[in-house]
Amino acid sequence: MIVQQYNVKLDAFEGPLDLLLHLINRYEIDVYDIPMAELTEQYLLYIYAMQELQLDVASEYLVMAATLLEIKSKLLLPKQEEELFDEDMEFDVEEDPRDELMQRLIEYRKYKVAAEDLKSLEEERGQMFTRAPSDLSEYINKEEEIVNLDVSIYDMLGAFQKLLRRKKLQKPLQTRITRQEIPIEVRIDQIVKELSMLKENEKKNFLDLFPYEDKPHIVVTFLALLELMKTDTILMEQTQNFSAIFLSLKKGETNNGYS
Repeated sequence: MIVQQYNVKLDAFEGPLDLLLHLINRYEIDVYDIPMAELTEQYLLYIYAMQELQLDVASEYLVMAATLLEIKSKLLLPKQEEELFDEDMEFDVEEDPRDELMQRLIEYRKYKVAAEDLKSLEEERGQMFTRAPSDLSEYINKEEEIVNLDVSIYDMLGAFQKLLRRKKLQKPLQTRITRQEIPIEVRIDQIVKELSMLKENEKKNFLDLFPYEDKPHIVVTFLALLELMKTDTILMEQTQNFSAIFLSLKKGETNNGYS
């Protein structure tokens, strides 16, 4: 199987601090008392998933990974004994190596919340028009489609990590390797056709799209799903954190000439 080169920009991640903040929120970590071992492990798993997908990981992500490992190593070093000074019982308290990262995350969270508030105000203002009232009676009976896109790129990467572990465990000891060319455009067309055969209100489990254990097929399928999400062709749904991801074809969508 030959996987064609496919470039995916990492702009959706908004930088390493955004990824760290996502991990802190997802695993309910106290930003004022960060368990560096757990946070570093989860961060490196996401970086590994990006590299497995052959994505061009920005250098700032790798710099943050090195920073996390440095902080983690400092915390593992034995603390120096406290030194007593004069008669005032003053102690030389060693600075916590996590303090700088904690302050950066707190500041970033403030700006992120402010940006979300501004975006909400922009959307609210976008609903205001100065045009005179119009007769909208002809639209009364039309159903308004409500789209709830609650699956982010982080959820997709998390699902990809689980998929890699699952396929590795299920991989037989002896396999027969076959080569089959499958361009991403062809895989996209296959997925769209498969989803179009679902009954109304029926959804497909994310894991069911990966019937084969070979890594090239897994990667090309995952990249095809990212492209379908980017073009707003499919709907990804997840009821809660760590639960299964289900997808379906949006109403009125076809294969859009991918093949």
